[in-house]
Amino acid sequence: MYIIGIDIGKNHHEASIVSPEGKQIGHSLRFATTHKGADSLRKMYIRQTKNDSIDSFLIAEVIRFGQFTTTSMADENILAMRQLCRYRDSVISSRTEIKLRISTIMEQIFPEYEKQFSSLWLSTSMGILEKYLTPENIENAPIDELFEIIKDKSHNKLTMKKAISIREAASDTFGIKIAQDAFSFQLKQLIDRMNFLDKQIEALDCQILEYYEKFDCYLHTIPGIGMIAAATILAEIGDINRFKSSSALVAFAGIDPTVRQSGEFSSTHNHMSKRGSPYLRHAIFLAATTCSFHNSPLNAYYKKKREQGKHHLTATGAVARKLTTVIYAVLRDGKPYEPKSFC
Repeated sequence: MYIIGIDIGKNHHEASIVSPEGKQIGHSLRFATTHKGADSLRKMYIRQTKNDSIDSFLIAEVIRFGQFTTTSMADENILAMRQLCRYRDSVISSRTEIKLRISTIMEQIFPEYEKQFSSLWLSTSMGILEKYLTPENIENAPIDELFEIIKDKSHNKLTMKKAISIREAASDTFGIKIAQDAFSFQLKQLIDRMNFLDKQIEALDCQILEYYEKFDCYLHTIPGIGMIAAATILAEIGDINRFKSSSALVAFAGIDPTVRQSGEFSSTHNHMSKRGSPYLRHAIFLAATTCSFHNSPLNAYYKKKREQGKHHLTATGAVARKLTTVIYAVLRDGKPYEPKSFC
């Protein structure tokens, strides 16, 4: 039986033919990633090429010796949900970058502003910024107008005292007072972009949840895992039957510890391997962080690790590994999460 090994590329593929004895037949064939290119391979047309493909030859050898595993295509809904979740991750990253730029500008022109709120990104804070943009505009704004924005955005939780405090901070700011037009223009554009991305994320969440609800999945019943996180985790894992055990899933997520050993030496300060899907690893770590600080059976496990002298990140990593075993069990059994102690 002759074996064809194909090295897959973006613009072209390369194929090598190996005889049952392991001898390469002719030179490798390079063909385009088109139907016409595939037809040329099916016709077994072998032509001379300047650069033989070692990779495709090795692939054929792997097949000949039987050292391979089969890979099945993902379910269409899983694939669609995975695309949307990964795209959402990139949109979130873009929004984070914009937030950093807004924060940097505010530190330059109005460093005292953020201290007026528990977070710069509260609706009250952003409502004021959208309206006035600069400390000079805030200082010159009618106090009643400023208060109306504060009252509306805070749902009547903040009083006139806050409006007066913000305006006083604006009039006494230590920030840059020149080139205000340039800063104002940049802030306006950045805030508009952030609002646009917020709407995109909202629309993405609706689409993702539509796909997630098509599955009989109970990942969202695990404390610390919200609906979007559940969809992301399911999309990256796909068919749980691909994994023989929870350890295999932990390895796929890349949160298994690496082992450094030489002779009789074995490192006690091992790091995560970070193999597998970075999207899955990120989603699990976010959920593990939530579990570590909220009412969850894994919260006690996190505290136990901290009491043992483990660093916060090390303890969170341990929680992430435990959480992955829970994820495996919920997907394997197809049942809602049942609380249990991990201590």
